[in-house]
Amino acid sequence: MQKITFLLVLVLAISAIKSPAQTVSDAPVRVAVAGITHGHVGWILGRKNKPDVELVGVYEPNKELRERYAKQYGFSTSLLYDDLGKMLDAVKPEAVLAFGSIYEHLPVVEACAPRKIHVMVEKPLSFSLDHALRMEKLAKQYNIHLLTDYETSWYATTEKTFQLLNDSNSIGSLKKAVFHHGHEGPKEIRVQKEFLEWLTDPAKNGGGAIVDFGCYGANLMTYLMKGAKPISVMANTRTFKPSVYPKVDDEATIIVNYPTAQCIIQASWNWPFGRKDMEVYGDSGYVVTKNNHDYFFRNRQSGGEKSLQVNEKDLNVFTDPFSWLAAFLRGKITEPRYGLYSLENNMTVVRILQAARESAKTGKLVQIK
Repeated sequence: MQKITFLLVLVLAISAIKSPAQTVSDAPVRVAVAGITHGHVGWILGRKNKPDVELVGVYEPNKELRERYAKQYGFSTSLLYDDLGKMLDAVKPEAVLAFGSIYEHLPVVEACAPRKIHVMVEKPLSFSLDHALRMEKLAKQYNIHLLTDYETSWYATTEKTFQLLNDSNSIGSLKKAVFHHGHEGPKEIRVQKEFLEWLTDPAKNGGGAIVDFGCYGANLMTYLMKGAKPISVMANTRTFKPSVYPKVDDEATIIVNYPTAQCIIQASWNWPFGRKDMEVYGDSGYVVTKNNHDYFFRNRQSGGEKSLQVNEKDLNVFTDPFSWLAAFLRGKITEPRYGLYSLENNMTVVRILQAARESAKTGKLVQIK
C-alpha cells in the first residue's frame, strides 16, 4: 500500500513539473518593438488575430509618431514608452523587434542582451562591421538569439530554389547567381517621412541602394552557399538622381566571388517597377524566380524551360517572420547556422556590404579576410 501511494505521489509530482512547460510552449511570445521609423513596422503593428505573438510594448522617442501609429493601427497608448530601458523592465518581453534605423540596432542589442531578451532586427543586421562584431559579442556573452528578418526569407520560391540546389538530379552545383532587388526609389514610392530621413542618411543607413537592397542578395547567396565564405568583392555605385538623393547612391552592382561560384547583386532605386527575384545557375540546370510563388526551371532532362508555381503549404514555409520567430523560440523549429535569419549568415552579409562600400569608394577589388 505504501509503495502504491509513493508511486502515485511520484506520478503527480512529475505531472506538475511537466504542465508549466507545456503551457509555456503554447503561450504567445511576448514581444516589444524598439523604434517604429522603419517602413516595415506595419507588419507587426498591424498584425491582428494571431495567437502566437503578443505585442506588449512599443518604444519610440518621437511622441507625435508613436501616438499617430497607435491611432492608425488601433493599439492602446498604454503600450507606448519613450525610454527603451524602462519599457524592457516594465513589460519584460521575451523578444524585441528593432524597427528603427540600421545605426540604432546596436543600442537595442546593448539594452536587451544583459536582460536576456532575444532580438530580431529588420534587415540588414548592420552596415558596420564594428557594430556587428559588438552585437555578436553581446549575443554570445548573454546567450540570446540575434536574428535578422528579410521579406525574401518567407518566399516559397526561396526555399524551393534551396531544395533544387540540394537535389543532385536537379540543377547541379551552384556556379552563378544573379539577384535583382529594387524599386523606383523610396521617395518615388512615398515612404514615410521618418523612414526616408534615415534611409537617405549615410550615417544612419550606411549608404543608399547598396545597403537597402544589396543586403538581400548577400543574405540569399550565403544561404544557397550553405554559409561558404566569399573571398573577394567588387562593387560600383552611381547616383543617377543627385537632386533626390544627394548623399547616397541610388544604383549599385556588387560582384561577390567564391572559390567555386560567382554572385552578382543588382540593387536599385531607379527601376520603373519594383522587383525581388533571382537567377540561380548550376552546372546542369537553372532556376529563375519571378516572385514569391512563380519560377522558371530548366535542366537537361526537362525538355525545355518550364513555368511552375510553389506555395507555402507545399514546403511548410512560414508566411511572416513573427510566426517563424514564435515557433523558433518555442523550440518547434530550428535554424541552421547558415539560415536566412541566423547570426552567422548575417555577419557574412555585413562583411559583404562593408567590402562593397569600400570597393565602390576606392574602385578596387576588396579581399575578405
